[in-house]
Amino acid sequence: MIVLGIDPGIALMGYGVVEFKSNRVKMIEYGVVSTSSKTRTTQRLKILYDNLNDIINEYKPDEFAIEELFFNKNVKTAIEVGHARGVQVLCAENNNLPIYEYTPLQIKQAITGYGRADKKQMQLTVKTLLNLDKLPRPDDAADALAVSLCHCFSQRFKEEFRI
Repeated sequence: MIVLGIDPGIALMGYGVVEFKSNRVKMIEYGVVSTSSKTRTTQRLKILYDNLNDIINEYKPDEFAIEELFFNKNVKTAIEVGHARGVQVLCAENNNLPIYEYTPLQIKQAITGYGRADKKQMQLTVKTLLNLDKLPRPDDAADALAVSLCHCFSQRFKEEFRI
């Protein structure tokens, strides 16, 4: 099974593609799609959609996992990220992918065994689990890989997380 994990964002959308086979995980690709704050929000959303659609068409994932948003004190940023997340979920739906969502706490718990793990601990664990030579960068890409891994490790519970 190939899983596409997304760390939602409007400035940076992290993505991580992993293969889960025989209880083993293998990194296929990861990265970010970036948009400029100087670009109109509607155009930024289109850029995210088009790039995500290209990623889906290239890697042909079987399932789509995305991080749930957590409360943000900056309302304008929270709304924009919410729009971006909606576009990302829509893209997965338009590609007929089963969609699963996980909270940051669920992701940290699945990856490190500790729901309050910090960024560095998460990155080190993702690097180890995927047998990478170096820490995945930027942070948004590492977070997306963590979402993918969380989904792989949550397979026996997956119906609970499907949206």
